[in-house]
Amino acid sequence: MKKIGLIGVLLAWLGGCMLGPTYKRPDMDLPAGQSGDTFGIFTTAKWWDVFEDPVLNALETEGLTYNQDLQAAIARVDEARADVGLASAEQMPSISAGMQSGREGNNVGSGESQSTAGLSASFELDLWGKYRRLKESARARLLATEAARDTVRLTLTADIANAYFTLRMLDEQKDILQRTLEAREENVRVYQARYKSGYSTEVDLRRVQAERDSVQAQLHQLSLQREQQETALAVLLGKSPREIIALNIPRGKTINELYLVPDVPSDLPSDLLERRPDVRSAEEQLIAANANIGAARAAYFPSISLTGTAGFASDALSNLFTGGAGVWNIAGNALAPIFEGGKIKAENKKAEAQYREQLATYTKTVQTAFKEAYDALSANRINRDVYDSYNAQTQAMQRSYELTKKQEDAGLIGVTDLLSVEENLLSAEMNLSSARKSELSAVVNLCKALGGGWKTN
Repeated sequence: MKKIGLIGVLLAWLGGCMLGPTYKRPDMDLPAGQSGDTFGIFTTAKWWDVFEDPVLNALETEGLTYNQDLQAAIARVDEARADVGLASAEQMPSISAGMQSGREGNNVGSGESQSTAGLSASFELDLWGKYRRLKESARARLLATEAARDTVRLTLTADIANAYFTLRMLDEQKDILQRTLEAREENVRVYQARYKSGYSTEVDLRRVQAERDSVQAQLHQLSLQREQQETALAVLLGKSPREIIALNIPRGKTINELYLVPDVPSDLPSDLLERRPDVRSAEEQLIAANANIGAARAAYFPSISLTGTAGFASDALSNLFTGGAGVWNIAGNALAPIFEGGKIKAENKKAEAQYREQLATYTKTVQTAFKEAYDALSANRINRDVYDSYNAQTQAMQRSYELTKKQEDAGLIGVTDLLSVEENLLSAEMNLSSARKSELSAVVNLCKALGGGWKTN
């Protein structure tokens, strides 16, 4: 009995043994940042709500429901979850049932009948933690896949917002060009009348006609860009081919009406590694690779399997389940590697190399995360300054146009001076519209770089 007890204690101790290194997050030289309390969390906040546009909110919901890239990412999560179930099943006993009835004979006689029925069970002792490491690896891959799904979701919502803002910018620029075209048409009518009356030369008439045609060409080009932007947004929303051709993208607030959140963080969050889904995914892949090292090392040690059967055996099928027909069997076997031609060593080297690969990938992902976050913070600050400069330029050009138009109407200056001011005004208005879109996109890209928005205390 003492020997049996000692064996039980030994098996219990071995059952808790786990080969391979215990995972520890790599040390990295990270910058100091703000407290995570200052920032929102992607999984608990719809960051696009900050723009206060119900149409944009509806488009985001539609994209999250129907986008095919996101549907594929969700399916990959389900696949990884099934892999965890498979890994867990390896730690459980295998039980099967069977029944057989037959007769053997030779050229001398007909032989004997034999019928059997029963249950068989087998179980491999996980003494070295091989299957626990495999389960750990599968679970880490599941978490990595879930984080990858979140990365797709975050990228999708950012792409939808940026595409929507680009569309609203093109709508605004179309209005600008149409207003400019109407002004150029009026110039043509005026100079046609002047030319017929002898108060203007044909050169001046052709100049205003050329400027009108230039604006008309820009309007045609812009119409093409708008249609292409609508189809691109339709694909992001997961619309059907028929809906894509229909080009029925709703509009909400104008690009100048969209709310631009004033309270933008000026420093990096200290918990960026936990908040960015791509960083979380890379780290879980690293954890999986670390666990695979332990699973590979377990191959050096013997595996012990326990098997058992219980059932009935009888010479006659009719007597199979009667008294005296019961049989049972319990056995154990150990299998230890002796010569594998270097296979086990190669598998261990492969696992260690895969870990180093994932370590490099994780390190690069962290580097990229902080770069993108820092660039997004800078872009948000600088794009606001750019908008202010273009806004001041547009106001100055508008006033210059009003004064120049009065001088031209009074005959104090020629049409060339007026056309030059009109062209500069058009350029300033178009640049101002682009700058507004860049301001909004900078907020979107900052939300994406920080792992999905923020909140202030």
